[in-house]
Amino acid sequence: MSASYLDLDVRPILRDGGEPFSAIMEAVGALAPGQSLRLLATFKPLPLFQVLGARGFQAAAREIGGGDWEVIFTPAGAAAPEPEAAATADDPRGWPRPEVELDNRDLDPPEPMTRTLEGIEGLSPGQTLAALLPREPLFLFNELRARGHSWHGFTEPEGHYRIVIRRGGQAPS
Repeated sequence: MSASYLDLDVRPILRDGGEPFSAIMEAVGALAPGQSLRLLATFKPLPLFQVLGARGFQAAAREIGGGDWEVIFTPAGAAAPEPEAAATADDPRGWPRPEVELDNRDLDPPEPMTRTLEGIEGLSPGQTLAALLPREPLFLFNELRARGHSWHGFTEPEGHYRIVIRRGGQAPS
């Protein structure tokens, strides 16, 4: 079975003060049809989301610890590859479908955050909410962490941010 990802770890390049853009674009050029690029970096490479989004890729990012990030760039129209690890309770692949979908893109701050937090309060522990936001919600992340919720999100090619939040607490049995 062929790998569903092409792995590229640019952390050593970045730590040595180098610029990994050419290595990334070379890796993108080497992708097989429908194959995704799994990039490891020392920061969340938001500008790359736009560059590869213009080339038809969707980005999904997650912090993997120590300030490092894993970003998976999947060609639009291709199914996202299944990660090798099994799903866990905190892994979004095991989460239920969102109970609530909010579109907060056209609201002025702090209304997107306020509306999202209010939506979460209406959920039972373990239930999820999905929200579209005008940008990456850095202040919301702090609130979610403080309240014990889990989340994952990504910037979509159109430029808005999609976040799925799982309410913390004990899930109903």
